[in-house]
Amino acid sequence: MPASIRRKPCPLKNPGKAVLALGLEGSANKFGAGVIQHAPNGSSTVLSNVRHTYITPPGEGFQPRDTALHHREWALKVITECLSTAGVSMSDLDCICYTKGPGMGAPLQSVALVARTLSLLFDKPLVGVNHCVGHIEMGREITGAKNPVVLYVSGGNTQVIAYSRQCYRIFGETLDIAVGNCLDRFARVINLSNSPSPGYNIEQEAKRGKRLLPLPYTTKGMDVSLSGILTSIEAFTQDKRFRPEGTPKSPEDQDIVTPADLCFSLQETVFAMLVEITERAMAHIGSTEVLIVGGVGCNERLQEMMGIMAHERGGQVFATDERFCIDNGIMIAQAGLLSFRMGQETPMGKSTCTQRFRTDQVHISWRA
Repeated sequence: MPASIRRKPCPLKNPGKAVLALGLEGSANKFGAGVIQHAPNGSSTVLSNVRHTYITPPGEGFQPRDTALHHREWALKVITECLSTAGVSMSDLDCICYTKGPGMGAPLQSVALVARTLSLLFDKPLVGVNHCVGHIEMGREITGAKNPVVLYVSGGNTQVIAYSRQCYRIFGETLDIAVGNCLDRFARVINLSNSPSPGYNIEQEAKRGKRLLPLPYTTKGMDVSLSGILTSIEAFTQDKRFRPEGTPKSPEDQDIVTPADLCFSLQETVFAMLVEITERAMAHIGSTEVLIVGGVGCNERLQEMMGIMAHERGGQVFATDERFCIDNGIMIAQAGLLSFRMGQETPMGKSTCTQRFRTDQVHISWRA
């Protein structure tokens, strides 16, 4: 008869007193700052979560240099508001956490510079945080998901992840561009606004779509490929049936393709692929929970499609709203404070940043 499986005790002990962390995020076009508190009873409280977004004109993306300048311009304002909202001062903090990577080089450097400056000015320890792990830990904290399969979908990353032996292991990922990048680039092609975000405007446009157009469905094992889909959907904008204004030219003009149809078709195809590889990961590890994190995780249609799949498997979907899905400082504070409580700090000499920092490179010391 097999011996009963013993669960390892959680290595993270409750703090002897309340501990506070300031988190700074700026890996892309948002500069965010947040303060979180971990209490002696094990609970966590979000004291503030402030961010400012660099928005470019329709049809344009954001360049690293311009984004970095935005972060430097807004850093003091955002951090001041963050501390004021939280009702704390710099001297009250136990550590300062910042995004080490992955992300865009110049914006990451701006955030690291701000974090180092504050650390030196106020003599506070630094903690470098993996951006992806920040999303996961904040999602777990907010939703209460215990051991989910994680679908991480954002502008720069698309990964299916599951936890095992103090590591977030990547089961599948994009082979080329991320899903958020795919949506954003198509939004620029059809000249949608970048405010509040291209992906959000594609989601709203897709709700008016009535025609599902054929697009490549490219799952490759546990991975997906999105660049070909983007090329195919862009080709429809050169089709003689395409009507940029979304209306027929005459009563006889019925066989048309509208921007809403294209947004609808793009979402349905790409999200179906993501649901498929997520379901495979659930079957592999025997999980009944799915946690969706990252900026694209705000998409209600993605949550709906994932919910249908999870319900059919007797499971459930966990997701957060735009406060925590979209890049923010509080997720960096949460992951950083967990690391800090395990005795991990980033020496000043190693307080660098990197554009390439995979989720599975991080030692998740605070989980059993």
